[in-house]
Amino acid sequence: MKLRDNCKYDLVCPTSMGVRITPVDRLPVHTSRFFEMQATSAESNVLNVSSSLGLKTKVLTSFVKDSPIASFIKAELRFRNIDYEGPEVPQGGAWGYRHQFNIADSGFGSRGPRVWNDRSGEVGRTLKAQDFDLDRIFRTEGVRILHLSGLVCALSPETTAFCLEVARAAKEANGTVISFDLNYRASFWKGREEELRAAFSEIAGVADILIGNEEDFQLALGMKGPEAGGKDLEKKIGQFKDMIAQVRASYPQAGVFATTLREVVSANEHNWGALVLVGDTWYVEEPRPIQVMDRIGGGDGFVGGLLYAILAGKPQEDWIKMGWATGVLATTVLTDYSTPADEEQIWSVYSGNARVKR
Repeated sequence: MKLRDNCKYDLVCPTSMGVRITPVDRLPVHTSRFFEMQATSAESNVLNVSSSLGLKTKVLTSFVKDSPIASFIKAELRFRNIDYEGPEVPQGGAWGYRHQFNIADSGFGSRGPRVWNDRSGEVGRTLKAQDFDLDRIFRTEGVRILHLSGLVCALSPETTAFCLEVARAAKEANGTVISFDLNYRASFWKGREEELRAAFSEIAGVADILIGNEEDFQLALGMKGPEAGGKDLEKKIGQFKDMIAQVRASYPQAGVFATTLREVVSANEHNWGALVLVGDTWYVEEPRPIQVMDRIGGGDGFVGGLLYAILAGKPQEDWIKMGWATGVLATTVLTDYSTPADEEQIWSVYSGNARVKR
């Protein structure tokens, strides 16, 4: 895959930043008194792999002016080597704007994870193209890969228009590769199905990399595919290939298609695999058992590793391997994002080598 040269940024994405609070000691939310807080969003989770390994990344977002939560988020992004750009939006009083809160129970054993999204008044829903100099970002500074997510696209009519404008600006910049992770959420689509289907189809129509699970491709783009739920995955790989072949036929300009394969045994044990089509070549990581501390962010970790491998110029057969491993790495920690210490750690995870490194 050919990427632009001499760009200020390797990877940029629009996002709505928020925080996640998680009970300590893996307790359920309703019985906990102590929580850990982290800055998070699906899109910044993706960037974290590349930012951890020395590439230049940036989020396009918005902040609540003078908010201590906004200050916390900015500090976390700086710590993670992720640049940020976006407007400071006045709160508008106690009942005005704020950053989203995700309240997450990681689960344990037979007690599955539970996530409560508290997004009322979310400042990220106000994102609009007028708040950014897209010509400067994509032409003057330059971006090698723009990563778009269906979560941000579906947040509000304003963010839908924003993502469409960003995709068009990137496409017109001659050389910026566009990655689109469908990230379908039924609650975001309710009452806006026709509008969002058209928007997602337009973005998919200019994307070079299309990513989604079986539910995403079926419900966001109208493809036929295997039943969602992750049972008997080894027997369904042919169905996944057929689904992606449909997507490729509908969006032939894209050169890379990817999906993860996940079967949940318990909160702490999954069978984890992936499927990637590059041109006419299939790459398959058949599901194998992994131990899970916290599943949230595993899919984002996969996308992050896949995009890092492309940006780093790795052989295309390694793209799926690095994505698989950084997805696994995200599930070994309580943060939503994968933070590889170096490439060696990624390959150790891939090979199943958990020996002490001294």
